Amino acid sequence: MTSRISVLCIDALEPRVVADFWCRVLDWRIREETDGGVTLGPPDPALPGIDVFPVPERKTLKNRLHLDLRADGSTTEEELRRLLELGATRVDVGQSPDVTWTVLADPEGNEFCLLGRTVQEL
Repeated sequence: MTSRISVLCIDALEPRVVADFWCRVLDWRIREETDGGVTLGPPDPALPGIDVFPVPERKTLKNRLHLDLRADGSTTEEELRRLLELGATRVDVGQSPDVTWTVLADPEGNEFCLLGRTVQEL
């Protein structure tokens, strides 16, 4: 027997703001919202989702775990533009200038990456 990922958790000062951002990024929906947090996920409830929980303090250090995204149905450049329009910001975490990904952050500074095209896509 093995384990499987059920949900990823994100801490936030404003859980609904962060949840709304990720819903727009991933084209997901809010599954549940309580005083204890917001759960969002894809249309298939059997697939893993994201819980956003309220915390009293701001993020101060680089994430120890982050999401890597890849453009789906558009170019990487188009997806980068879309993510920035949704409220993502570019972040420098020490990556070299020749990496094939772009480091971004959600509205509360949680880093994530937009990966470049794979060899199969070229």
